[in-house]
Amino acid sequence: MEIGSFLELDFRNTGELFSDVSVCRLNSNRAGIYHCCRLLQVDKVLLPYYECFTVRDFLLRKNIEVAYYSIDSNFMPINVEQDENTAIVLVNYFGLISFSHMCSLAKKYRNVIVDNAQALFAKPLEGVYNVYSPRKFIGVPDGCYVVGPDATKLSEEYTVDTSSFTSGFLLQRVEIGCASAYQARLLNEERINKSDICRMSALSHTILKNAPYQFIRDKRVKNYEIASNLYRDLNRIDPSIYFDDTCVPYVYPLLVEKADMVDLLNKEKIYTGRWWNFLLKETSSSSFEYYLSSFMLPIPIDQRYGRDEIWYVFKMIEKYL
Repeated sequence: MEIGSFLELDFRNTGELFSDVSVCRLNSNRAGIYHCCRLLQVDKVLLPYYECFTVRDFLLRKNIEVAYYSIDSNFMPINVEQDENTAIVLVNYFGLISFSHMCSLAKKYRNVIVDNAQALFAKPLEGVYNVYSPRKFIGVPDGCYVVGPDATKLSEEYTVDTSSFTSGFLLQRVEIGCASAYQARLLNEERINKSDICRMSALSHTILKNAPYQFIRDKRVKNYEIASNLYRDLNRIDPSIYFDDTCVPYVYPLLVEKADMVDLLNKEKIYTGRWWNFLLKETSSSSFEYYLSSFMLPIPIDQRYGRDEIWYVFKMIEKYL
């Protein structure tokens, strides 16, 4: 116990998102998927090609064999061949796949791991493992939730992560902005990339017990609806095909066939990036994954923004098109 001296940041524990279920708190989404493999007692995993390479690399590092499946233009698995003792990762892309549709999808496979990295507010499916990445929705330096049967089993074997030494980018963004703080953020990403599976840091856990979840949920849904109305005639995909009131989106996925759009938006201080350009070297040029990696823009619609910002981004994109 420590008493006295300087004051720390003041948090009041207003409530955590997954406080009412059996949840395992870990340090990263990739570690959460590996933890699920341990619980399922499998040594092989089917991943979609359209998935962050950090998941694949972490599993391979932990001696988990990785195989792949493709997705169709509606982001659904195709040509899946699953062995008896193989897990399959099903991704809730952009947080736009409804609870009912994900339930129907999961029933088709065995040893299911639902990757809700892009869907923090998605209700966990019963009888399978659900993995969440809160740092995609809330400003925390690390964090993952695993929800499912006996999710906390084996977790006592993991050390607790320590993230305060590389979390300064969160404070720097407030004072000096995104671009100036970006290198500091990369140091935190490098730390996570080098980390083994750990339990969630006390810093992230404390922040996550104080986030305004209802505000975040409402704002993202409203912003998505604004973006959807604006981009409907421009978008080469229909991201709302499975959307219903159980969905809280991560981004608005806009597919426009202009390869330099990311760079043009960067000049306007609109930072979108391209997801998973490594797939341009690892998938066929005729595949949907290649098409997405070439042209998909993840348009920010998070709780920091409103109608004015979303309209501004739309007008910039419209100008360059």
